[in-house]
Amino acid sequence: MKKKYSISGPGVLIAAAFIGPGTVTTCTITGASFGFTLLWAMVLSIIATIVLQEMAARIGLVTNTGLATVIRSQIKNPTVRILAILLILSAIVIGNAAYEAGNISGGVLGIKALGASGVVEVGSLTFNGWSIGIGILAAIILYIGSYKLLERILVGLVLFMSIAFLITAIATKPDIIAVIKGSFVPSFPDESILTIIALVGTTVVPYNLFLHASLVTEKWKGTDDLPVAKKDTIVAVTLGGLVSMAIIICAAAIQGQDISNAADLAKSLEPLFGEYARYFVGVGLAAAGLTSAITAPLAAAYVVQGCLGWDKNIKSTKFRLVWGGILLLGIFFSSLSYSPIDIIKFAQVANGILLPIIAGYLIWMANKKQLLGRYTNTKWQNILSIIIWFIVFGLGMRSIFKVFGLI
Repeated sequence: MKKKYSISGPGVLIAAAFIGPGTVTTCTITGASFGFTLLWAMVLSIIATIVLQEMAARIGLVTNTGLATVIRSQIKNPTVRILAILLILSAIVIGNAAYEAGNISGGVLGIKALGASGVVEVGSLTFNGWSIGIGILAAIILYIGSYKLLERILVGLVLFMSIAFLITAIATKPDIIAVIKGSFVPSFPDESILTIIALVGTTVVPYNLFLHASLVTEKWKGTDDLPVAKKDTIVAVTLGGLVSMAIIICAAAIQGQDISNAADLAKSLEPLFGEYARYFVGVGLAAAGLTSAITAPLAAAYVVQGCLGWDKNIKSTKFRLVWGGILLLGIFFSSLSYSPIDIIKFAQVANGILLPIIAGYLIWMANKKQLLGRYTNTKWQNILSIIIWFIVFGLGMRSIFKVFGLI
């Protein structure tokens, strides 16, 4: 009974991964700009994430390998295989290195909201000590290499973050009817299209698909655990989505005010919560930054492991070198307050191409009887999957067009 209904497992790590500083910022700006009217986009994102992550987890459990390994083994044409591996490596590894700086910086923003600056001057250079501190903490957790320890830490952080944002949302005393209407009645206010796509994009994350397929093989051993894995995915992703919705509801309380990032949310909520506003938001944002700072390097290491055919060992030197390199880059750029714009633009283009491709591969592989046997997609799973593919294809095109200034 405990195993059947406990909130733990790879699903929580996936929720921890997508509720990063980017999600907190996007949801904050959404609520402040559009109130409750775009909550339905987050509901759509939750459904899309559950469908895609469940397929990735099912493929991982049935094949007992990571998603990158499965893709590499299923593509028979050598040229196409090499191109696919290069695309995956560039999008996930380089992209995660760029975004890791944002994850750590987001955690620093949360700590600053609690009243601790952490600025350190060394000669003519100014470093943020909290960036280094968060990086070291993430490195220690990753170096230990224990899945159970990692799971427990991230479960604790996600629950801590969830409580912080959910309490804050409840305290704003939102109009329940308006919340329900915004959640289930789609609407498209002026200039909201890019925000809607951003909400989907910050929840349906390409590297999470690779991470999930690998993590289920660390947690469980075979197809007998598929029902538990499915429930784990549904519960954890739904919880993560509710946290994102809570942030939108919080920000809706100060709709119309000038909000440019998540840190502004604490200041704007002071009329509602007084001096306690910064504690609620600070704790939530710090936890979001730390969880993403742990999962992004881990995902990149799993991708490299699968693409290059390394032995499956999270304590191996090669595995640690990959996540260590990405973590060091994140610490460096974050501590210098440097924004690697060109790298992030490249990551956006690569991820924009990768997301519909990976979603397409998931649908294809989830229907291959020679790969999954009787665990292939059902009719309704295929219908939902195809609808979601068109959504992520539109998201990918939007990312590419935006980078090149076409929209």
